Amino acid sequence: MRALVQRVSHANVAVEGETIGEIGKGLLILICAMAGDPSDAPQKLAIKISKLRVFRDDQGRMNRSLIDVGGSALVVSQFTLAADCKRGNRPGFSSAAPPKEGEARYLEFIEAIERLGILTATGTFGADMAVSLTNDGPVTIWLDTED
Repeated sequence: MRALVQRVSHANVAVEGETIGEIGKGLLILICAMAGDPSDAPQKLAIKISKLRVFRDDQGRMNRSLIDVGGSALVVSQFTLAADCKRGNRPGFSSAAPPKEGEARYLEFIEAIERLGILTATGTFGADMAVSLTNDGPVTIWLDTED
């Protein structure tokens, strides 16, 4: 699985003009299931993200996790994280998991992060979504369970 994680002071996602998920301080997590992901990938990725020390401590250093600061997560499916731009200028997405498998992994990730006690809002898998955020820092981190 791949994730692009952004530390935010606010983020929301809307479908057809209606806000369906919104958080304050926390992480916006754009997530993509990849073809051939092992079954434990959602759980491992949720644990890794929950423990990322990307929030400031009292000395202003990035030393606290999402759990430490009591932050929330906004999880949005984004198959374009699987983009392959090696040949030409049009990205290919053949390394992304098929839609049915991708949705299952997406839902497993959401369940895993909620089980860790993190308040979670979500987008809608496969929908055309508008995501708004205030990136805090900015802090943006790329994660891939294969690495």
